[in-house]
Amino acid sequence: MKNGNTQKIEISTAGTEREEKVQQQDENNRNRRDKIACACECKKKYRDKDGSEYKDLIKRLNRIEGQIRGIRNMVEENRYCVDILTQVSAVSSALNAFNKVLLAEHIKSCVVEDIQSGQEEAVDELCALLQKLMK
Repeated sequence: MKNGNTQKIEISTAGTEREEKVQQQDENNRNRRDKIACACECKKKYRDKDGSEYKDLIKRLNRIEGQIRGIRNMVEENRYCVDILTQVSAVSSALNAFNKVLLAEHIKSCVVEDIQSGQEEAVDELCALLQKLMK
């Protein structure tokens, strides 16, 4: 029994180390994004980080991230497959809701601004985006 407990502690520690590594990578990615708007320098669209829309998107992503961690824990704990699949379905729904909000904001701001400034290719870009989302 002690060996089993020791293994659980080691797995738990490994999980914590993985989470710390993921958090560090996320922070590094955020720092890179803050420095560069777009790798190709073709568009420089920035989101108001103080705005309620931005905060809503971040809250949604944090919630989804927590759900993903929960699913990973369920798999590690060898939980019942139906319970895991139910949680996966919930995450899929949450991601779809996130996509809808982000797409609506994109259309209302970026696409409208581009069309008003005479950039008709924004419509083609939007159509291509919709095709990707509707696979």
